[in-house]
Amino acid sequence: KFAMVAPDVQIEDGKGTILISSEEGETEANNHRKLSDFGIRNGTRLQADDFLQDYTLLINVLHSEDLEKDVEFEVVGDAPERIGPKQSEPTSRNISNGSDDGAQPSTSTGNQQ
Repeated sequence: KFAMVAPDVQIEDGKGTILISSEEGETEANNHRKLSDFGIRNGTRLQADDFLQDYTLLINVLHSEDLEKDVEFEVVGDAPERIGPKQSEPTSRNISNGSDDGAQPSTSTGNQQ
């Protein structure tokens, strides 16, 4: 629903409880658990980060008994536009002495004693 590529989702509970991790297998045990198993109730906030697309969503969970038949959830609000993965920006670097830390060779011409 949110067009995320590699999301990390955590409960904003001050503990940093992670529900979904972009690291393969890290939260696989959570896949069949219910939100209530994590203490998520009406009014709980979740934070979803997608580092590949460089955006974060704050999700407010609201309980409703008024959903249509066979509808498990509804997204209310502005959904993000799908924005593909980050494009790497071209960088120009000077590499000297096998180092890419940006250090430049000395250009001093004074006598050193």
